Amino acid sequence: MIGTLVNCATILTGSFIGSRLKKGIREEHQEIMMQAMGLAATALGINAIVKYMPQSEYPVLFIVSLALGGLLGEKIHLEDKFKKFVTGFSNGNLAQGLSTAILLFCVGTLSILGPMESALRGDNLFTNAMLDFVTSSVLASTFGFGIALAAIVLFFWQGFFYCLALLLAGVMSPAIMAEISIIGGILIFSSGLSI
Repeated sequence: MIGTLVNCATILTGSFIGSRLKKGIREEHQEIMMQAMGLAATALGINAIVKYMPQSEYPVLFIVSLALGGLLGEKIHLEDKFKKFVTGFSNGNLAQGLSTAILLFCVGTLSILGPMESALRGDNLFTNAMLDFVTSSVLASTFGFGIALAAIVLFFWQGFFYCLALLLAGVMSPAIMAEISIIGGILIFSSGLSI
């Protein structure tokens, strides 16, 4: 869990630094930075999809997962509830920034596989922490310090996968991990398009 704690700390630090930079960054530059983040997220998503799609042994699994996840999210009005919850913290467009941050921080391959590697092999992946530091700085420069709330979500998200890996150590095959990575890549790609 050391990797998760470091990752959360870098998001908090990046959010603090980015929120301080907000005063010195003009609105048009913030828009350009967000477009750059959108392109970066799109590229990261494509990279994950291209990397793991050839390893897919159960292509139906990720297709069904995306379809069921989309239907369930729509059925329980997850996006509306999320935006309503976030607007309680801010009158601005923090909901968009926070949802983007949570997707980028939590859905990425490293955020899922990292805690699992830590639980199964004792490896702590600090690469993800550095990526999230830069991302949180850029997002906080546009949306403010509220982006730091994503660190709380990340802690529980990665903690869940850490505990899950400990429980299912004998069941987690490379094929299942590849399917999870494909889904993560598709979600990051779609987040980049929405930015």
